[in-house]
This record gives sequence, structure tokens and C-alpha cells, in this order.
Amino acid sequence: MARYEARIDVSHLPGILDPQGATVERALPALGYTNVTQVSVGKSIRLVVEAENEGAARTQVEEMCHRLLANPVIEAFDISLSELVG
Repeated sequence: MARYEARIDVSHLPGILDPQGATVERALPALGYTNVTQVSVGKSIRLVVEAENEGAARTQVEEMCHRLLANPVIEAFDISLSELVG
């Protein structure tokens, strides 16, 4: 068995309102950042999974995302895997 570190970045689907992002975008000019647009707030999840190979690890993490970690109706996710050595 190998160990893989998974990083999952979850973001809103295009067209879905992002109230946190909108609040940050409205607040930034008051702090002097007038050149910032299209602010989006998401979440990042990191975990370690043991699996036979990278494909098996990815399949398991994708299943976790569909079942619990992301809401597929309003969110998209991107998975990055790296094998842990040692």
C-alpha cells in the first residue's frame, strides 16, 4: 500500500452566487486595493489516503467529494495527489 496526500480545492460553479467573495470584493477598496476584481472564496481540504495505486486513491477521493466534501449542485472540485515517501 502507498500513501497519497490529496489536496481538494472546492469552488462555486459558474453562475452560483458567492456572498463571501462579494463581501471581500466590496471591502478591499476601503483598504486601498482598488485593482482587485472577481473575488471568489472557496475551501481547501487536505487528507492522506492509503491505496494500492494513484488511480485507486483518486477514485476514492472523488467518491468522498461527491458524497460529502463538495455539494455537486453548486460546487466544483479539483483534486491534486502526491505520493508520500517514507
